[in-house]
Order: sequence, then structure tokens, then C-alpha cells
Amino acid sequence: MAKEKGTCSLLRMAGIAVLLAAISFVLRMAEAIFTMDYYMNPAYFGVWSKLMMPVAGPPPIEFSVLSLAFAFVTAFIFTWFFQYLKPVLANGNWMKKGACFGLILFFICTVPSTLALILMINLPVPLLLAWAFTGLVISIMYGLVLAKLC
Repeated sequence: MAKEKGTCSLLRMAGIAVLLAAISFVLRMAEAIFTMDYYMNPAYFGVWSKLMMPVAGPPPIEFSVLSLAFAFVTAFIFTWFFQYLKPVLANGNWMKKGACFGLILFFICTVPSTLALILMINLPVPLLLAWAFTGLVISIMYGLVLAKLC
């Protein structure tokens, strides 16, 4: 079967997923710095996983390694998904296609999970909204990178 024009190979998709995972990791770390008061508030210690916060203080290195691994898997899934949606994304240049895909990711992934967290987890809404905003930025970045490189 011939390769369809404009698709990424699995190796290229993996390379792009590494780049996207790094972008996501850096943005989430920046977000954590700006919202650190929530993480350090003893009222919320019981909410955090034992992997993230086995004791009060910064997460152990295992948490960062797993965060990168999870970010890679997520980015690879989104890269694969982009291949299938690319033909139906908005007409126009790569920026328009990328922004369109990023917004799709945001509205399908981030918005529903944020609404569920508001209902189910005892965390302040401003923190959840900060996570959602970072999710929007990451989704748009993913879309733009994918549209440019795939």
C-alpha cells in the first residue's frame, strides 16, 4: 500500500511526540511555579497522589520521569489522531489548520476533564482554571507544531 501524501511516518511521529512532550512538560512546570501556593497548602495534601507528593515538598524524580512518559504517550496519540483529522481541518495555511486542531483538542479533552474535576475533586476552582488555561496553550502549541511538521 502506497504511503498517502502528507502523512508522517511512525518514526517522524515519535520524534514530533518527543518535541511535544518537552513543550508540555516545560509549560506544566511553569504553571506549577505560578500556582505553587495551592500545592503547598496543607489543606490539599490529601488530594495529591503519593507518587507526586509522598511527603510535603517537591515531587520526587520518579514523578517527573513518569510525567514525561505520559506526556510522550499523549503527544503520540494526538500526533496519530492529527493524521486522520488533517484532511477535514479548516482550509488555509498551516497556522489555521494547527489552531483548528488545537481547539478541537481543547474542547474534546481539556474542557470535559476540567468540568469533571470541578464536580469531583476538592481543589480550588482557580487552580483548575489555571490547569485548563495551560491545557489551552498546550493544545494550540500541539496543533501548530503538528500542522507545521506533519
